[in-house]
Amino acid sequence: MGAKRFGPYFCGIDAAMDVVSGKWKGLILWELENYGVRRFGELRRGLPGVSEKMLIQQLRELEEDGLVDRTAHPEVPPRVEYRLTALGRSLNTALEPLGAWGRERIERTGAARIHPLSDTTGQGAAAK
Repeated sequence: MGAKRFGPYFCGIDAAMDVVSGKWKGLILWELENYGVRRFGELRRGLPGVSEKMLIQQLRELEEDGLVDRTAHPEVPPRVEYRLTALGRSLNTALEPLGAWGRERIERTGAARIHPLSDTTGQGAAAK
C-alpha cells in the first residue's frame, strides 16, 4: 500500500481529487451510498469491469482515508462488509453537484449509460 497522501496541495480541489482519484473510487462511493452495506462480491457485481485486485486496492485506500468502514465477521466462510463512514457520506454530498453536471452531460451528448447488476435480488437496475 502506498504512503498516505498529505500534500502539498495547490488548493482544496487538489486535495479532494487526491482522495477520489482513480476510475473506481467515485463509483464505489456511489454504490455504497445507493445500496448501503455491501459485501465484496456485491460491490464487484455492481461495478462491471473492475478487477478483483483493483477493487481491493481502491477499497483499502478508501478505508485508509476514513471514507469506508470494513467489517470482517468471524464466520466460515468469511463475511466482509463495507459501508460508508460519516466522512464518506459527506464526500458524496460534496460530489453530488459534479454528478448532476455529469448527468446533464450524458443527456447533452447522448452518451450511453451502463446499468449494472447492483440490487440484492440479482436482477439488476436494467430489469427494474
